Amino acid sequence: MSSWAIVALVGILIWGVVQVARARAGIVEDEDGNQKVVPRSDGRTAAELEAARRELVELKERVKVLERIATDAHSGDAREQARIAAEIEALRDAAPALRKEQSE
Repeated sequence: MSSWAIVALVGILIWGVVQVARARAGIVEDEDGNQKVVPRSDGRTAAELEAARRELVELKERVKVLERIATDAHSGDAREQARIAAEIEALRDAAPALRKEQSE
């Protein structure tokens, strides 16, 4: 077999593999050669799809709550609470030193 025949055979083989991959992905061509993806029926029922949609909406709500919690840590109230907590801790640290001075 000549080298050109081998090249042609390999080319045809590659073309066939590409066509099979397109078919599995649901990509089809119309009469003008335009490619589009055709929705596939993968055996999922409408109830399963609706359950997946509801779960997605619930997860989005959870993410919103987590974002709010993360950003509330930088609000004015959170800063004030952190300041008060730091002041209390500073007073606790200073209290033993004051007691020691008073007892002397």
